[in-house]
Amino acid sequence: MTAKEKFDHLANTLRDCKSGKMFGKECIKAANGKALAIFFQDDMVFKLKDEAYDDAMALDGACIFAPAKDRPMKGWVQLSFDYVDQWDVFAKAACTYVSALPANKKKKK
Repeated sequence: MTAKEKFDHLANTLRDCKSGKMFGKECIKAANGKALAIFFQDDMVFKLKDEAYDDAMALDGACIFAPAKDRPMKGWVQLSFDYVDQWDVFAKAACTYVSALPANKKKKK
């Protein structure tokens, strides 16, 4: 399974989640409209906190996601395809965390 296939699988199987876009990249959004994971250069980036954040950051090569130089995104952990077997666990943790946040406000048309 390729990294993209795994991303698509997660986007289609996480409960009450759907695919979307964030920073022009494919992402997975919770029902409240907030992104919980981003597909970035064959890596997955997860919005995590507490123990899940610590567990992810403890993996070799894990880093705080910084899509622009010197602009790290707090709480976002980038994991390489080397950890594809753990993406499900972190996706579920991210979904639980992000789903509990207040919903995004709807944009006026």
